[in-house]
Amino acid sequence: MASAQAATTPYQPEYLDIGTRLLDGDLVAFDVKMKGARNNQDVADYAQCAASQYALIRGYGFARHVRTAVDKRGEVWEGDATYVISDALPDGLAKIDAEVAVAACKENGIPTI
Repeated sequence: MASAQAATTPYQPEYLDIGTRLLDGDLVAFDVKMKGARNNQDVADYAQCAASQYALIRGYGFARHVRTAVDKRGEVWEGDATYVISDALPDGLAKIDAEVAVAACKENGIPTI
């Protein structure tokens, strides 16, 4: 019954904070907070949008996802995500074209930095 209710409830996220921390050279951490997430993926998507815009602001075209940890405290979902930003297509499986990702974020109504 709860899943049927969730399927009919409109998705109305409230995007709160975005924080960035330069960890080492091109390794950057993003702390995001939001309300109304449906699951961990919504929080991860918010962090990816922040990372993609950050890469563009810094003059880089790409990012590679390293990890994302998600926690829920009351109504607030918190994500701690780490990305490598680069000017060339990075190695690894989780490669992100920052310009394409930011455009998708805007299309989906997810804010960036």
